[in-house]
Amino acid sequence: MKKLHLSLLGIAALPLVLAAPAPAAPQSSGQSSGQSAPWLKLYRSNAQSRKFPHGSAAERRARMHAVAYSRFYTKKFDLSGLPGYAPRSHPHGTLTVCGNNYIGDSPLGGWWKKAFEKYQPGIRIVYHLLTAANAIPCLYENRGEIGIGHQALFYDDLSNLRLKGYLPTDISVVTGSYDVIGWQNSFAIIVNAANPLTGVTMRQLDDIFGSRRAGGWVGSTWHPQFARGPQENIRRWGQVGLTGAWTDRPVDTYGFSLRYSTALEFSDDVLMSSDKWNGNLLAFGNYKRDGRTYLESDQIMDHVARDPGGIGYIRYHEELPKSVKVLAVASTAAGPYVPLTLDTEQNRSYPLWGDQSFWVEAKPGRPLDRKIYEFVRFVLSRQGQELVERDGKYLPLTAKVAAEQARRLDALEAGRPVEQLTR
Repeated sequence: MKKLHLSLLGIAALPLVLAAPAPAAPQSSGQSSGQSAPWLKLYRSNAQSRKFPHGSAAERRARMHAVAYSRFYTKKFDLSGLPGYAPRSHPHGTLTVCGNNYIGDSPLGGWWKKAFEKYQPGIRIVYHLLTAANAIPCLYENRGEIGIGHQALFYDDLSNLRLKGYLPTDISVVTGSYDVIGWQNSFAIIVNAANPLTGVTMRQLDDIFGSRRAGGWVGSTWHPQFARGPQENIRRWGQVGLTGAWTDRPVDTYGFSLRYSTALEFSDDVLMSSDKWNGNLLAFGNYKRDGRTYLESDQIMDHVARDPGGIGYIRYHEELPKSVKVLAVASTAAGPYVPLTLDTEQNRSYPLWGDQSFWVEAKPGRPLDRKIYEFVRFVLSRQGQELVERDGKYLPLTAKVAAEQARRLDALEAGRPVEQLTR
């Protein structure tokens, strides 16, 4: 789901101010690079994974098996406000679901299937959960009715538009994890521990990581009104309110290689889907070091830890070193500046939350297939979200978010168009 800050709505640029003090996400002692952290052992290759070609779906499934079958979060969220599922119809047939392998590699997908088919014995759920990369291609190639994945990439939208004549539609069904790698763990904004800054706004992040642009995208539609000039660039720490020796210190930016979907997601959330980045961005990709994978996020952390003027975006995981700190983030300069925690990710008050959606082909003016309608209703229900909580990696929806998605689903079922999810 794309998160759009205020300038997208035509509101004047906000003043750039130093954030009011706010607590950062919890820090632990950690290692300087995270490479010897005990939790990383869960993600390393093993005897079973080495039987398959490195990087293949089978190798990844075997390597991540221990993570997939672990429950990371045991907290009981308040799901009492979510509606219980009761069938509104009993259609028959097969419903094919493609996309996100993490839903199928963990128990969650199987739990959804088993529970739903008790309510709807006439519907048979068939999964082809190989990779999120095929979630939308599966739809426009007529190989499935639901695709599970993150925000659609540009060519997902364009291909769907060319072949179907309209865009795919998303219904948000789970919130991304707080810190479980692979389960869309949270974006975190980190700076060197010596940096006095405690929080940053979404607009400031755009001006720090972005640059002059002629416009931006929403899906496959170009919007020239999202243009901004170089005068809005933040390149010195004094421009966010720091004083003294920090006033003229350069801002050094660190992030993911722009070939990664993570970089595209950050651009969607922060840069108006622009491909115009700060020219000093140092971008990283995974590689093998001493026989172990050196994660992009850990490379970014190591550079920010050594660079007092550094700022980076990472996928948050446990045991960050004390040499970096996590900034609170505000949607606007008016605040509030929200720290990254398990609760603020789950309730989506932290502006850089992530999610996974069910993508469907909802032809304008035509009601949604009732099999799709009933299955998505079930996943949005209290029963469906209780299984998300039980699995303990993705986070369950709040009652507010579930109600918003249910309204979108009802509109599709009635044949009414809805826009791609934005904020």
